[in-house]
Amino acid sequence: MHSPRVLFAAPSSGSGKTTIVCGILRALKNRGKAVSAFKCGPDYIDPLFHERVVGVKSGTLDLFFSDENTLRRLYAQNADGADSAVIEGVMGYYDGLSAASDEASTYAVAKALSAPVVLIVDSRGQSLSALATLRGFLDYRPDSGIKGVIFNRMSEHVYRALKPQVEAIGVVPLGFVPKSDALTLESRHLGLVTPNEVKDLSEKLDALAALFETTLDFDALEALMQSAPELTVPDAPVVPDMPKTVIAVAKDKAFCFLYRDNLALLKRYGAELKYFSTLSDTALPAGTQGLYLPGGYPELFAEQLSQNTAMRTAIRTAIEAGMPTLAECGGFLYLHDTLSDMDGKPYPMCGVIRADAFRTQKLGRFGYITLCANADSAFFQAGEAIKAHEFHYFESGEPGAAFAAVKPNGKEWTCMHTQGNLLAGFPHLFFESNPKPVERFLRAAAKEV
Repeated sequence: MHSPRVLFAAPSSGSGKTTIVCGILRALKNRGKAVSAFKCGPDYIDPLFHERVVGVKSGTLDLFFSDENTLRRLYAQNADGADSAVIEGVMGYYDGLSAASDEASTYAVAKALSAPVVLIVDSRGQSLSALATLRGFLDYRPDSGIKGVIFNRMSEHVYRALKPQVEAIGVVPLGFVPKSDALTLESRHLGLVTPNEVKDLSEKLDALAALFETTLDFDALEALMQSAPELTVPDAPVVPDMPKTVIAVAKDKAFCFLYRDNLALLKRYGAELKYFSTLSDTALPAGTQGLYLPGGYPELFAEQLSQNTAMRTAIRTAIEAGMPTLAECGGFLYLHDTLSDMDGKPYPMCGVIRADAFRTQKLGRFGYITLCANADSAFFQAGEAIKAHEFHYFESGEPGAAFAAVKPNGKEWTCMHTQGNLLAGFPHLFFESNPKPVERFLRAAAKEV
């Protein structure tokens, strides 16, 4: 597969990766390029920014969720039809599943995709020392893959002075980004805010793109992307013979954490996805046979969700009647008796999970997990596993105990509800890591089981 591509990495989180990648994506779009975007790691929110910027699909690349062959297949699937691909790294370039491991790191993704890497070095309070950072990342792994560098929060004067030394060590100097608080993107309790909530986002992105046209070398960047070698992509797995189904998917401001690859797998397995709003619609879409309630920010819309009694009733009635349902994190919170908003005020919700959901003051059970079913249920057999991720500040009075959740470091706890045709809990599932439960979910929706 010929796919011009580049991966943007950094020494640490907070180095400006997302802001710079978004500005570059907007600039490439303004240049008439059809670009696909990707985010390393389990994040949902950065891909939302990517999609808003470029107007095309953005995918997830994660070597905990996927092996290398699956990663390359999903990359090819989502990069198909694009002129080039821009990949945003996660955390520090070499940071992996444990403190002393580069397993599943951005570096590992770059190697799996043979992607040239641009290191974004935050140079606040530095001049020559920024080169020491660059050199250290180059030398730490002989196959670092780092081919270019962008210096963030650096003046033009300092950049011009350092540029010859960058070239001397064999790295392409792609430019600098001056310090500008007006051009940064906002944050909130779950990370970056969603695109619909950033004031004047389009104007900010246009300003970033215009700035980058004067401070970054796009010709050199495009040459770097073109230098990526041919990528060997494995064949897609054979899809089982599946019935056609209609799956209602909640998608609005309250529920927006959806892995593109999860939706693609549902569609490959015969599902017609009908999107609906828990905030404004009063009934599930016509013909709904199964329900998918993903994560999001229901706590920010608790009052509005509660006021839509028709939708709350429709969902409770459907689940109680046996409709196959997947509910993840925010969707799980929505199914509770009550959900507290950010100020701690409780509001009535769907009443399927007979407990209250409430805010805590710390991040709960953060990180990658492997879920293992403790017993047979509608979609899982005892002992069957699937990869997932947790990230939430809210808790439940009844988090469930149908699965064992095991972190890469061996820490373990129980979670998830399985009652009838309902699977609900805090974990966000990655369907490609084990499609069999998804197949059972869709067959149940078609009433084949």
